[in-house]
Amino acid sequence: MNVRDMFDLTNKVAVVTGSGSGLGAQLSIAMAEAGADVVCGDVNEKGNQETVQKIKAMGRKALSVLCDVSDEEQVAKLIQVTEKEFGQLDIAIAAAGISDPNSVLTDEYTTDGWKKTLDINLSGVFYTNREALKIMKKQKSGKIINISSMWGLAGTSGVFPGTAYSATKGAVINLTRELALQYAPFNIQVNAICPGYFSTNIGNGLFDDQEFIKQGEKVIPMNRIANAEEIKGTGLYLASSASDYTTGLMLVTDGGYLAQ
Repeated sequence: MNVRDMFDLTNKVAVVTGSGSGLGAQLSIAMAEAGADVVCGDVNEKGNQETVQKIKAMGRKALSVLCDVSDEEQVAKLIQVTEKEFGQLDIAIAAAGISDPNSVLTDEYTTDGWKKTLDINLSGVFYTNREALKIMKKQKSGKIINISSMWGLAGTSGVFPGTAYSATKGAVINLTRELALQYAPFNIQVNAICPGYFSTNIGNGLFDDQEFIKQGEKVIPMNRIANAEEIKGTGLYLASSASDYTTGLMLVTDGGYLAQ
């Protein structure tokens, strides 16, 4: 197989959660640009429809499904719709997530904030993986990509307190490792992307704050915040045949932050 063919997703079907904005939207578009049809799941109906329209404009098939990943029944429906409409599922990207709702020290942290973050950032990834694996196991093939964070590999508090966020992103990493081992015999690869500072809306407006950007640039060896679309190549590698012998990988895209 030549290199171009390795990255070709023609005749593949992808599901992406969190597809209404940010990294999820860019990963959805990347799958379509490489030839896949895409089912987009998000609570942000307007943003989700915008992503779908961009994909359809490329000549690919796309569906928008309203999906709150903290609700296992909605996640199950997302996957069921995919199987019904396309008869297969080749790529599942669990990109839905939120930033920490309580950026305070842990003794001041609310139980509601803790539960909300776990429900979306961890349980949502688990539900998405579990339902996708039901189809991929029958197919004996598939790619799962979980979006963790560089803060799943290091504590956030050198920059800001992030009790639940760092806990959930660390848990996603070990869930990814566990599923990679469980499903390797079924020719299913399970990997995670650990992004650093990407300019998206997940930070509750932080990336509109010029002072925050300046402080971030100072601690990143590459001296800049990444644009959201820069996640596309990383996602394509893990979604394509180029990564057929890669599983259980935490692929860090952080401008060199964790290398320090």
